[in-house]
Amino acid sequence: MNKIRFALPKGSLEETTIEIFKRAGIEIAKGTRSYFPTTTDEEIEFMMVRPQEMPLYIRDGIFDCGITGYDWILENNVRLKEILTLVYAKSGFQPTRWVLAVPEASSIRTVKQLQGKRIATELVNFTKRYLKKKGVEAVVEFSWGATEAKAPLLCDAICELTETGRSLRENRLRIIEEILVSAPRFVANQKSFNNAWKLEKMENIAMLLEGAMRARGMVGLKMNIQEKNMKKILNLLPSLKNPTISMLTLKGWYALEVILEEKEVQKIIPVLKRNGASGIIEYSLNKLIY
Repeated sequence: MNKIRFALPKGSLEETTIEIFKRAGIEIAKGTRSYFPTTTDEEIEFMMVRPQEMPLYIRDGIFDCGITGYDWILENNVRLKEILTLVYAKSGFQPTRWVLAVPEASSIRTVKQLQGKRIATELVNFTKRYLKKKGVEAVVEFSWGATEAKAPLLCDAICELTETGRSLRENRLRIIEEILVSAPRFVANQKSFNNAWKLEKMENIAMLLEGAMRARGMVGLKMNIQEKNMKKILNLLPSLKNPTISMLTLKGWYALEVILEEKEVQKIIPVLKRNGASGIIEYSLNKLIY
């Protein structure tokens, strides 16, 4: 049987990634200590890998493909074939930002003022390249963790990943510049991308994952309406596409089905009911594929 070797991100993206796969119809089960989760898809072999290391393993063909952050692809300076961008992070469905930050009391206000300063970060190589483009020479040191606690005692500034900026503010740090916006990428190496069977398999997975992401926050709504109420009901519905309408066996009655944002449902159902809709059913969506 043909198989692809797929690297999944270990760490902050782990649980959300597995949940997205589940919504896509690919169940992943992992033990508390195992790095080799099982799956319902017999054509995939999964392994949990730190996103920081993954780009090199994919480039070297140890894995056919994987999901890792765009930041770590740039940090490792490798060229991979991008199949899909998936916008999510540890605490929500939004990209993350790498920012340069200094203590609130620091006199440093701009990147230029980092000249000759010491900066702690996990994103060493990209930060060095960014500063070089800005014409700034600084000492950029690798941080093994707790980066936000290192300034001003151990360094003058930090380059850190943030979603909302809350952790930086709690540690009395002030952002002076955003240097990179990052989101997970589904990527493959060139050899696997050129393999017809593997490419089709990866594209099928990407289609399902994209459908799962697109369905987030969306629901389906079904209802029965009389022909005389059709026009005003249609005017009330904010649909993704034109609603699906089918004739019922009861003369003069129709079944209508539409997809809309979940946040709209609470307000619109009472309005639909008052305007003649009946038998209203709301249902969740796992995937939405155009």
